[in-house]
Amino acid sequence: MAVYTQISDDQLRAFLADYEVGELQSFKGIAEGVQNTNFLVRTNQSPFILTLYEKLVDVEDLPFFLGLMEHLARHDISCPLPVHDKKGDVLKKLSGRPAVMVSFLDGYSVSRPSRQNCADLGTALASLHLAGKDFELSRPNALSLPGWQTLAGEIMGNISSAFWSLEGAKIDSSTIMDIISTELEHLQKNWPQELPTGIIHADLFPDNVFFLNERLSGLIDFYFACNDLLAYDLAICLNAWCFDKDGSYNSTRGRALLKGYQKIRPLQPNELTALPLLARGAALRFLLTRIYDWLNTPEDALVSRHDPREYIRKLRFHQKIKTVSEYGFEI
Repeated sequence: MAVYTQISDDQLRAFLADYEVGELQSFKGIAEGVQNTNFLVRTNQSPFILTLYEKLVDVEDLPFFLGLMEHLARHDISCPLPVHDKKGDVLKKLSGRPAVMVSFLDGYSVSRPSRQNCADLGTALASLHLAGKDFELSRPNALSLPGWQTLAGEIMGNISSAFWSLEGAKIDSSTIMDIISTELEHLQKNWPQELPTGIIHADLFPDNVFFLNERLSGLIDFYFACNDLLAYDLAICLNAWCFDKDGSYNSTRGRALLKGYQKIRPLQPNELTALPLLARGAALRFLLTRIYDWLNTPEDALVSRHDPREYIRKLRFHQKIKTVSEYGFEI
């Protein structure tokens, strides 16, 4: 989430007049994330999240995202629900952008996940994967191998400016380019093709998972959701949840995440075998997109950019892993 497009009080009041949501009391921009413009809107009835879709999102994908949230909610997955206006429409326009209001989920995101947080996440992720099995729409993952190759080509010439603008950065740009090109070549040759596929969230970082009273209360931000390898979604979470602030892997959290997932959807042997390679792919994906965002986010955007160097360290860690047992998971 982020704020690229500003709106006025009058614009928002006119927008809300099409809904049965009460009178506007306040609204403020949300800086987390990088893809869309988001506001927390409070009326005298309830809080809502208002999203304005920026150019990074293909409008043709919106029925998939919005339909998926409604589908998952019907299958008891706690997630935001799109709000329909008086005519029954969900997708609107505001300040020249496609816009949608969704329900507000109560809870908080954790900055230092616990073992129990990771276990709950694993259970929720597996439940999402099972709930998505009968979702009728599909969307290819634009950020899988071909997308990584495209991103690498777009950022290669400017990597040095991305890293030297980071505080304390002392990274040779040619080294980073070598890491990316070598890893892309390895993944291209070895990426698994025969694993179970389905709907994945593809961006289930701690700021997209809410907790309440120490238990998981909901999942948000489905705007990278797509069809891909289910175990790849788990690998993304392994990267996002199971490393400490100093960059070291936390096997206690990793084991809890994997065991929580296994309780709901047992992983097939070939998925377990492929997990280290999938984790490498996930690390490369976020290294590339973080570099790209660092280079292309407007300076005046209210947005929190993420340091790409975190994923260089994670990638190097996964490159040394041979079996899933090295993540602390007993087969």
